[in-house]
Amino acid sequence: MGDAAVGARSGREGEEHRGRPAEAAYPADGSATPGKASPAGDGDGPGDGQPPTAQGGPGDGTPQAKQPRSFWKELPILIGIALVLALLIKTFLVQAFSIPSDSMQNTLQQGDRVLVDKLTPWFGSEPERGEVVVFHDPDNWLAGEPTPDPNPLQKVLSWVGLMPSAEEKDLIKRVIGVGGDTVECKGTGPLKVNGKVLSEPYVYPGNTPCSQDDQGGQFKVKVPEDHIWVMGDHRQNSRDSRYNQADENHGMVPVDEVVGRAVVIAWPVNRWTNLPVPATFDQPGLAAGSPSAAVLAAAPQGLALAGAVPLVLWRRRRQGDGEGRREG
Repeated sequence: MGDAAVGARSGREGEEHRGRPAEAAYPADGSATPGKASPAGDGDGPGDGQPPTAQGGPGDGTPQAKQPRSFWKELPILIGIALVLALLIKTFLVQAFSIPSDSMQNTLQQGDRVLVDKLTPWFGSEPERGEVVVFHDPDNWLAGEPTPDPNPLQKVLSWVGLMPSAEEKDLIKRVIGVGGDTVECKGTGPLKVNGKVLSEPYVYPGNTPCSQDDQGGQFKVKVPEDHIWVMGDHRQNSRDSRYNQADENHGMVPVDEVVGRAVVIAWPVNRWTNLPVPATFDQPGLAAGSPSAAVLAAAPQGLALAGAVPLVLWRRRRQGDGEGRREG
């Protein structure tokens, strides 16, 4: 009986012990209070049994929506980006130039604004006959000519390309001869390139293609490689290659001094037009005096084709060998 009572008491104590939470499950410092269970048994929700909320209060690390900048704060940034883009376009793509004289009448009038392609020369393209080009003064051609005096604002806007160039050392003329060409003028004309007569409807009305004077209006020259011979469309009012034959380049313009080709008249609006190469420069046999240029122009394509043929044959042979091995 005593054993039975002891057993019964021990059983009750065992049941009470099993009904109490294990003390080892709580920290020794009492930071957790036994007897309070989390809802759904996950221990992550608030103690009041409500589901967790997605809203965060101040100081809880929740990112706040950024207020948009005001227009006046963004305006300097936009102006800076526009200036950088304009500078890049002016340096590498297109630049505006103002026509200061009548030497290219009637193709160009004084005060016209032209856009000059500066991108093409970066890919190795050289000026061609009939193009209107802008070039740096090769050897003091503008001596004694009046030069513009732009104010500081005009200089800055011109430098970034937002206004036509204020550079006083640039000229604009038409390319008549390129490296290897022979250009000739006798009497009043016509002008000849490599023995071919040029029909020049762009010459100023009332002018003759050649000028009868002893200052350079009568000439026969051979253009060296990497140079061009230029003339104004207003033949009796243009100080061009003819009248600079005493300089260090004998009146020629080095190709390195060419800024680019004038491609369009952009201002005024009523004179908007492009500046194509006249048809007279496309006549057969005109380039006969410079066959080396034609050979060089065709050589890269010929070499590319010659190099591509063996490569294609080699690839086809490899593919055939591979298919043969798979079938075997």
